[in-house]
Amino acid sequence: QVQLVESGGGLVQAGGSLRLSCAASGSTFSRNDMGWFRQAPGKEREFVSFISGSGRITYYTDSVKGRFTISRDNAKNTVYLQMNSLKPEDTAVYYCATGRGTHKSNYDYWGQGTQVTVSS
Repeated sequence: QVQLVESGGGLVQAGGSLRLSCAASGSTFSRNDMGWFRQAPGKEREFVSFISGSGRITYYTDSVKGRFTISRDNAKNTVYLQMNSLKPEDTAVYYCATGRGTHKSNYDYWGQGTQVTVSS
């Protein structure tokens, strides 16, 4: 069993930055591959970024490449998503989850989500 808690969301103007955190408990964190997803109102939950348990492998959806950076601190059982140059279309609830790949069906444990709102 893994418990995930996201934090760091909020309201920011376009061009601004936020750093999301996902704190994990209940398992050997460094063994867990992790992903970030987001869901905008009326849309499907979509993949944003992935990081392997070691942190050596990362990948991103095309729309956030060059703007978002995923990282992890296994000593703190935490995964981060640094989001720069935010755009209104980044507005969504952001979720972290354990799993791998780009499809949400490959992920099992999910956090409750944190709201990110980007104003134009």
